[in-house]
Amino acid sequence: MAGIYIHIPFCKQRCLYCAFYSSTLHSRQQEYCDALCRELEMRRNYIIGIVDTVYFGGGTPSTLTRGQLQMILDTIKRNYTLSPSAEITIEANPDDLTPEYLTTLRSLSFNRLSMGIQSFDDTQLKALGRRHTAERARQAVEDARVAGFNNISIDLMFALPSSTHAQWQESIQQAISLHPTHISAYNLTYEEETPLYRALQQGKINAIDEDENLKQFETLIDTLSAAGYRHYEISNFALPGYESRHNSSYWHDIPYLGCGASAHSYNGKERSWNVADIELYIRGIETGNPDFEIEHLSENERYNDAIVTRLRTADGLPLEWFRHKFNKKLYDYLCRNIAPHIADGTLQESNGCASLTHEGIFISDSIMRDLIYIE
Repeated sequence: MAGIYIHIPFCKQRCLYCAFYSSTLHSRQQEYCDALCRELEMRRNYIIGIVDTVYFGGGTPSTLTRGQLQMILDTIKRNYTLSPSAEITIEANPDDLTPEYLTTLRSLSFNRLSMGIQSFDDTQLKALGRRHTAERARQAVEDARVAGFNNISIDLMFALPSSTHAQWQESIQQAISLHPTHISAYNLTYEEETPLYRALQQGKINAIDEDENLKQFETLIDTLSAAGYRHYEISNFALPGYESRHNSSYWHDIPYLGCGASAHSYNGKERSWNVADIELYIRGIETGNPDFEIEHLSENERYNDAIVTRLRTADGLPLEWFRHKFNKKLYDYLCRNIAPHIADGTLQESNGCASLTHEGIFISDSIMRDLIYIE
């Protein structure tokens, strides 16, 4: 099995916290889609086997027209063996999701919708630079369901500037009331070079303290778990059977092809990433000289990647898989460094896997640092 990631870098406006590569200049959108289809054709042999997931991320993929989406999907179907039951996801901004556009998406074979809501508080949405309101988000979810989407994921964000615990609790309850099948919740980080980071440095906004940050995360876990959502990855919760198959491929060493400006690819032995510039990306594809970088992974690097990705999941680290995948030195190192965390209750071992306990989730970064191998 393999996955395909399609990066659509266009946004109608930039969110104040966003550090991902994107652009508000849409004049080259069609040229970009043409180049993206050409890249899909050029790299058809990068992944082998059946494609089980396709993910349109961004940016804001819902800025594309029906014709542009159809062209990209048709190119994938012509050049790759797509599973009949493939999970095909598109990220979307609630403002773009009119009933007509949702019907279009469903007719194009998209069967999973990932909606960037972030908050159900209008004041917070405005402070983040989001272009939708809480009411528009609620309506978009309902309209998506009417259009035939039964697999709907929504994104939330916690630890927002000056946010109160009550505001966060209300956003969680609003999310649950919409009955999405999947909820992703991310801790706001102040990335350098973003307007939000500059506002923090200038004293125009205040970050919440560490205790409140931790409390909001704990409330998220407890509330969603009580509502029937499985906490299957540190930032992701799903009703049974609705875990994101595409994102899970990143955490379980499944190869994927990434096409588009700044998109990353992985084939088990190396990682590569395209230039994060629309102009240079289009020019490279048009001239037959794609602009990208490549990193050949050593065994130690592949081991460390496996620790960082797999420990994030509820499944944890499959010890027998590590024993067969890596040399004895690395396997012995893993077992030796797991032991203290099992003893202190931050890791647990069950069915041959070592996974984070409830207490371990809150210090996962430090546990990962203990398990990665540094020569």
